[in-house]
Amino acid sequence: MSKSKLPRLSFWQIFNISFGFLGVQIGYLLQMGNTSRILSALGSNVEHLSYFWLAAPFAGLIVQPIVGLSSDKLWTRMGRRVPFIILGSLTSALAMFFMPNSEHFAAFVYPVFFGAFMLLFMDTAFNITMQPFRALVGDVVSDEQRNLGYSVQSFLINTGAVIGSLLPFALDWFGVANTPAPGAKVAPTVIWAFYFGGGCLLLSVLWTAITAKEYPPEEYARYHGISTNKNKESFLQILKSTPATMWRLGVVQFFSWFALFMMWVYTTSAIAENVWHTLPTDSTSAAFNEAGNWVGIIFAAYSVCAAVFALFMSKLANKFGRKSVYMWSLVCGGIGLISIVFIHDKYILLFSMLGIGIAWSAILAMPYAILSAALPASKMGVYMGVFNATITIPQIAAGVLGGVILALVGGNAVMMLGVAGISMLIAAVSVFFVK
Repeated sequence: MSKSKLPRLSFWQIFNISFGFLGVQIGYLLQMGNTSRILSALGSNVEHLSYFWLAAPFAGLIVQPIVGLSSDKLWTRMGRRVPFIILGSLTSALAMFFMPNSEHFAAFVYPVFFGAFMLLFMDTAFNITMQPFRALVGDVVSDEQRNLGYSVQSFLINTGAVIGSLLPFALDWFGVANTPAPGAKVAPTVIWAFYFGGGCLLLSVLWTAITAKEYPPEEYARYHGISTNKNKESFLQILKSTPATMWRLGVVQFFSWFALFMMWVYTTSAIAENVWHTLPTDSTSAAFNEAGNWVGIIFAAYSVCAAVFALFMSKLANKFGRKSVYMWSLVCGGIGLISIVFIHDKYILLFSMLGIGIAWSAILAMPYAILSAALPASKMGVYMGVFNATITIPQIAAGVLGGVILALVGGNAVMMLGVAGISMLIAAVSVFFVK
């Protein structure tokens, strides 16, 4: 079938396609930055934290390919990707309401288990929402504008991450209590941050649902040069024909997301021990909760760096190539993570976030820009779903091995960030093998 060139989109059209990711990332960073804090408050020991995080990536491993395959075959009046985006956002917002209130369900189930179940529920919903956003850019943005498309998406993701990371700290500044009330377990700053984040998620996703234009099947087929006949291939057949580029990028994804998962799980405990000199088991103390808020600050710092870098990443990729930008960004991230091991001043930690932010920005954009150019348009959703599963596998590996590695480093949580940095450097080397 002859192929028509995709229309060139205005900046604001590209912006609106990914605007919903702003709210999704506010919620996601609230989850990443506060889940260990919440689970610790509910009664989890630090050596068990990684196990509670396992449910979420297992769900993503199953959900991502299913959502991708389903959205490839679906067409409604709302489009093919948008219905899944809306469904995921509604579900994740509901979970964000319940998770910080897990202690109120103690009459029915042990609070830490209810919190872990809400983590599973919330992360599954985030997976349902995120995957179609990736595919949507590949669907409607031409190859000439794809670096820009994913860079804008990275910018919005990191802007949302800044907001999500700062929310507990900001609420504390405005006078919301940062320590639990007598007899309570979770600080009000965390509870109200989750409420606000869920509202932002719903509003931003609604904006994308209203403004983003998806092409109907016949028009989509014309732009991408594919047949409108129903695809009869089985999922196994689709996997067998997977482009080699995707598997090679999967190796990079494994080591980079292994590093990120270790950072998200252990940073609160690491900073509490290494900077505030308090035990992570003392979850109701002022020192522990101050450390938890500062983790939000440094997470916001790397997200600000990521958002700024995203503004230049498209031009850098056009000039030096996507692979080169991707590789050196991961090197910066590895150095940033390793440096945390040697830092005992909370303000100096902000410098470590520079490298992590550059890496994070590239991780959110470059692999998808590289991959989308290598994928057949008729299978964009399912392949993006399978590829996003490469994010969950390293999280599962980190969750299973986290307790073992922690024991090997003497129970010192900050050393886990050093391990994460080494993993990020291995990811950078792996980029060499991407064709």
